Parts: sequence; C-alpha cells; structure tokens
Amino acid sequence: MSRRGSNLQDKFTQKSNSASTFPQKSDSQSEKKQIRLQVYLSHCGVSSRRAAEKIIQEGRVSVNGQIVRELGTKVCCDDNVLVDGKKIKLEEKKRYVLLNKPAGFVCSSSDEKGRACAWDLLKGKYSERLYNVGRLDMYSKGMIIFTNDGEFAAKLSHPSSQIEKEYIVETSQDIPQDFPQKFEKGIRVDGKFYKCLHCEILKPRKIKIVLIEGKNREIRNVLDSQNIGTKSLVRVRIGNIKLDELKPGEFRDLTNFEIQRLISLCENKKL
Repeated sequence: MSRRGSNLQDKFTQKSNSASTFPQKSDSQSEKKQIRLQVYLSHCGVSSRRAAEKIIQEGRVSVNGQIVRELGTKVCCDDNVLVDGKKIKLEEKKRYVLLNKPAGFVCSSSDEKGRACAWDLLKGKYSERLYNVGRLDMYSKGMIIFTNDGEFAAKLSHPSSQIEKEYIVETSQDIPQDFPQKFEKGIRVDGKFYKCLHCEILKPRKIKIVLIEGKNREIRNVLDSQNIGTKSLVRVRIGNIKLDELKPGEFRDLTNFEIQRLISLCENKKL
C-alpha cells in the first residue's frame, strides 16, 4: 500500500468516541475511527466528494446491507460498503491521467442513452476506478483529467481555485472584431452571465478563449447568442498542463511535477 493509503488506514484505526450509525460487527470496530461516507467514497476512487453526495442521496450506496441516503452517515474501514451493488475499497495507488477526448464521447462513467463514454477509452489500462474532473460536452474535444484522488479533484474543481482553461474554437462565421472585448466584459444569455478571462481572434474564423469558471456549454451559448456557429471546440490547456502532441483518444499519466504544480495553482501559491 502507498504511504498515503497507509496514512489513511492509520486514521481509520485511531480511537474515536463517535457512535456508529449501523449495527456493529464487533466491539473492536466501535473503537475505530469513522469518517463521513462521502469522504470514504472519494478515498475509494468512486467520485469526488460532491458527486459522492449525489450518489448517496440517489440510494446507490449500502453499508453492511442497508441502503444509505443520509449524508451524515459515518463508516469505518471494516464496514461493507457497496456502490451499485459492487464492493468498494480504499485505493492503494493514486492515479492522475490526462486524456485527449475525441468528439462523440460523453464525460461519464456510463450513459443511460448508450452513448460512448470517455472512460471507455481508459478501461483495461488502469485497475483503479477513475472519474473525470470537470466535463466537456459530447461534441467538444480536448483535455480531460481522470483521477481516483477525491481531494485532488475537489481542489481542482472548486471555483476558488481559479484554474485557467484554454480553448481553441473554429467558427462557421467570421468573428466580429469587438467580440473579444464584449466577452471579456461579460455577456448575458437567457438570464445567465458569461465572462471570460481572455479572448483573442487568431484568424477570421478561429479564436482563443481562456475561462476560469466555465459554466455548462458556456462558449457555445455565447457564440450562439452572437449568431456565430461553432465548428470545432478544443480544450488545449488546464492550468499548467498543455495538450501538446497528445492525439485524440490518447492519454498519459501526469508527472509528479505537473500534479504538484496544479495543486499549487489551486492554492494560489507559486511553486
């Protein structure tokens, strides 16, 4: 087990005065440290803590044979925890994977409509259960990070992290010269306010856009509001990580330096 995994296991075995929500398996179990169920799910690589809360509320989690929907529920390492009927356990190795998502794939571990999922491109290559940090819509391409580190995912996803995300967009109409200034100042579409950090016209029908807190389909919605069609949208950078020569459908592990640099950016520090 990795040092981090070992440290987490040690936390579970520390003494605790809190009572278990569930019937105890043994007297010794009541002496073990308990943590919130959503935290446990994130440490097991099921999802980020925020996504884990939704999974719990949907009744997809059971603990020692009982369906759990209460977010305040606590568990310890000896509890039998199942998600969608499958037993989960603490991940021994943390993974951080960069995927160049092709168009036509949804950012989900499964899809009720039977559409191809970005996770399918990683299946068979990693034994850990990975989930995507952030999303790209089905028709957009480019960088998606997958991980089983819930704390890392939470930091990267939180609005306060101010992580830059850069996109290259090709359009079906020429881009008005005043569009970059308008988008940087802010554009309201159907009651929602969209504002980019930076916008630059590269060619008459090619533009670079940098977002900090991207809303769902933000770029497409803004362009549509200006009667500009989107032909291609590619995310080429997340923080300090660039797409570079990674081809559509290809993926690689992030380096330790890249991981630490991303965490540093999330904490608004200089490495």
